[in-house]
Amino acid sequence: MAGRRRRGPRVLPSALRPAPGEPAIHDLASRIRRLGPSCGPVRLVGVDGHAGSGKSTFAGRLAGALDGAPVLRLDDVASHEELFDWTGRLLRQVIRPLGRGETAHCSAYDWRTRRFGPPRPLPPAPVILVEGVGAGRRALRPYLALLLWMDLPREESWARGRARDGEEQREFWEGWVRAEREHFAGDPTRPFADLLVRQRGEGYEVLPGPAGTAEPPPSITLGDGP
Repeated sequence: MAGRRRRGPRVLPSALRPAPGEPAIHDLASRIRRLGPSCGPVRLVGVDGHAGSGKSTFAGRLAGALDGAPVLRLDDVASHEELFDWTGRLLRQVIRPLGRGETAHCSAYDWRTRRFGPPRPLPPAPVILVEGVGAGRRALRPYLALLLWMDLPREESWARGRARDGEEQREFWEGWVRAEREHFAGDPTRPFADLLVRQRGEGYEVLPGPAGTAEPPPSITLGDGP
C-alpha cells in the first residue's frame, strides 16, 4: 500500500518459504489443501486486516508452504481514486473467470505512476491467496474457502504502516485512515473470520475466529522476517 510499487499476482520468493523445520505452517497449508474448492476449481483464501498489520508477510509465508501459491495483492487492484470501490472490477477480472475455470487477467496499479499496467494472467491454481484490506468484504466472502484476519489493533497497525512508509506518505496515510475507518464501519471483516492470526514474538498464533470453524486450528510458530 501507499508508496510500494506492485507488479501484479506473483509467486513469493524462496526467502519467504518456511523451512522444513517449521511444521505448524505446513500443517495450516495441509488444512487448506483439504478444503473444497470455493471459486470454480480454486480454493480462495482471504488474508484481511488493517493496513500495517502484517498481511503481506504472513501471506508470503503461507504461500511458500503452499508450494508457491499465487498471491493476489489488493494493493494492485485498488487505486488512488478507488481505495475501496474496486469490487466490480475484481469480480469481472478475477473472480468470475476463475469461477468458470478460466485464466483471469488482472491489471496491476502502480502507486507511483498512478496508472494501471497491462493485464497479467492469473491461471486457476489449487490455492490462490487474496491479500489486502477488504479481502473479506461481503461481496467476496461467498467465494472464499477460508478467511483469515490479522488480529492487530487498528491504531497499532496504522502506526506500523506509517513507520514503514515514511514521512513522504504522511498525507496519503491521513486519507487512507479515513477511508479504512469508513470501509470497516460499513463492511466489517473480523466478525466473519474463520481464523484470527496474532503475531507473538518471533512467530504467530492462530485462533478460532468469530465465524467459528469445524476443525480446531493448529497453533502456528514461524519467523516473521524483516
